[in-house]
Amino acid sequence: MNKYDNNILDFRLGDFLIALSLLTRIPVNIDHHESGERASKATWAYPLVGALIGAISASIANIVIFVGLPFSIGAILSLITMAALTGGMHEDGLSDSADGLWGGKDKGQILQIMKDSRIGSFGAIALVLIIVGRYASIKDLIQIESLFWPLIAAASISRVPMVAAMVFMQNARADGLSASVGKPSQISLIVAAVIGTITCLISAGILGLLVVLCACLGALPILYASYKKINGQTGDILGASQQTAELMALACLAGILIIP
Repeated sequence: MNKYDNNILDFRLGDFLIALSLLTRIPVNIDHHESGERASKATWAYPLVGALIGAISASIANIVIFVGLPFSIGAILSLITMAALTGGMHEDGLSDSADGLWGGKDKGQILQIMKDSRIGSFGAIALVLIIVGRYASIKDLIQIESLFWPLIAAASISRVPMVAAMVFMQNARADGLSASVGKPSQISLIVAAVIGTITCLISAGILGLLVVLCACLGALPILYASYKKINGQTGDILGASQQTAELMALACLAGILIIP
């Protein structure tokens, strides 16, 4: 029995802190033995961690705009803040996945390329495109209204496909972050999806459901390519799916909210 078993509030807070320690560089005081045991059960909190990342990044951008700096500076600082909070782990996953999936000829070579710390041409192109796309969407959102809820929604819902991939796809390798977390339950996925959907509804009303759809569609190509080429997922693939889902969510929110 661990310390969370007797108190449901501590249990839920413990899950959130475990998810926070896995997905960010924010210092968290947790029992690492217990966190390892509960890692898969804590996946329901991934969208909450995303919401926190979005809230911090949006707050910094809004402060910058409030003091009179250009919208472009606010957008850039929000991207820098998100990367700093996560240690750039999702961006790194995107570049590694692009290099591996489109540069490797078979599963073994793909996984080997993905473990290589060097960035190749496919990875560089993917990284540039995703950053430019997110920057453009965030800049548009800043210009039309407060960035706070849209960025919370995009950062939250984009982490739901990560949980879905862990539930429905096997691990492509025996080691790595995704394998160490384990397979979440479908209940964890449902809770994560509900949390992510609520943030989208708060941000865009009933059209928030369209944001949910766009985020899922954004993650689908990378997850499908991973399934076909390496018959599973890795931590890099999960990070890549988050980035593409967030891009589509941001673009959708910008399109929805710019309509008078």
